[in-house]
Parts: sequence; structure tokens; C-alpha cells
Amino acid sequence: MTTTRQDFPILDYDVERAAMLEPSKLIARLPGMPKRCVITFFNDVISHMLAGGLLVEIAELRSEIGRHPIYRVEGSDPPVALFHPGIGAPLAAGFLEEVIALGASKFVACGGAGTLDAAHAVGNLIVPVAAVRDEGTSYHYLPPAAEVEPTPAALAALCAALDDAGVPYERTKTWTTDAIYRETRGKVALRRNQGCGCVEMEAAALFAVARFRGVELAQVLYAGDDLSGEFWDSRSWSKRWGVREGLVQLAMQACQRI
Repeated sequence: MTTTRQDFPILDYDVERAAMLEPSKLIARLPGMPKRCVITFFNDVISHMLAGGLLVEIAELRSEIGRHPIYRVEGSDPPVALFHPGIGAPLAAGFLEEVIALGASKFVACGGAGTLDAAHAVGNLIVPVAAVRDEGTSYHYLPPAAEVEPTPAALAALCAALDDAGVPYERTKTWTTDAIYRETRGKVALRRNQGCGCVEMEAAALFAVARFRGVELAQVLYAGDDLSGEFWDSRSWSKRWGVREGLVQLAMQACQRI
């Protein structure tokens, strides 16, 4: 028995690496699958790139909510793939597992986040240097701990790409949570005191899967809605087309550096 029994089931970490459903045994490697891959939560940008002939579908993932295509970015050199990981840590981690099994090993994720700092204007870029593990998925990949970090080479490549592009950004911790409707004032204050500048739903799980599987992964976010005040302010964050499109391009440039 390799599981260390704890008082709380989420802390019952099992050191055995082989699982009942092992992605590498269920999914065949895809010939020609790019090693580099951008994970983006911006379906509007994917649709725009697809309509412009900038993407070619090379594979698909499936879940009960439908098809999830994987694309190759046309003209990218070295080649870069791109896909949407779904929303929330469990689905994003599962799709990351499957894309790793297909043959990708170098990842940059890009998305939006709620800001915990009033100084973050909409569109300000944030590079998480650690994620507070206030979700469940990461605890199945790594022993219990408060935080998990992106992998060093991917983080360095991402920061170098942003520096070379002259794009300002902040390095900070992010708070990864499973429950968007339980982001209370008390939790916000606690996470701010722990050094978190933003909140989202996937980073801790993505970082944990990457470390478990021995692949490279870092993430860049843009400040969206605001949770730093007395009341939540959406700030129409999901309609910032220019920021979202530009962030995908920056993620591709960063991914090519890894």
C-alpha cells in the first residue's frame, strides 16, 4: 500500500506513478505532433485564427461536452500546436495529460484572471511564479503543500519573450480555486496576505501535471475582473479582444524559446 492515509481524503497522496487509466497506454503518439504547444482559454481567438486560415486541425480530444480540436499554427517555426483546455482544473489537467501523451512536451498557457490588486488595470499582464493550491487536482500529482511553481525553463523563456517584446508584466503568486462562487472577502484577504496578486481556476493543476510528467510549462495571465474592492467588478474583462489576441501571439513566441 503506497497511499499515506490522512484525516482528509484530499491529502491521501499515492506515490505510485502508474494509474488504472494511464494516458500513454490509452493514447497513441501522434506522428508530427509539435513538441511545443500553446494552451489558451480564449476560444474567440481560436475561432478568429481558424477563420483566417492560420490553424490546421491535427487531432481532437473528446469529452461529454463535445470535441476539443488540437491545431497546428500555420507557418510556425519551430512548429507550435494550440488547443483550448476547457475550464477548471480537472478538465484542463486531463486534456494536458492527453496532449502530453500525443507527444507535446513544452507548454505555455495564457488566460485571464481576477485581480486581487486594485493597481492591476484591465489587460495588465501577470506571470505566476507560484500557485496556491486551493483546488483538488494538484493533490493527486504532488504531495500536499501550499504552493506549486511553474517549471524553470518555461518560466525563463516566457519572461524573456515578454522582455524582448517590451511588454510590462508583474511576477506574482496566483490563487487557484475550484469554486468561483466561494471567493469570499475573507478568502481574498487571506490570499492577498499570502502574496497572491490574482485568482484563476487552473494554474496549480497545470503546474502539478507538468512537474509530475517531466514536461515544461509556464503561464501568463491578463488582469480581468476585480476582486480587490468591497464589491466584484467585471470590468467587461472578457471583451478585451486586443489583449487576448496579443497574448496568444506572445505565448507562441515564448513557447518557441523553450
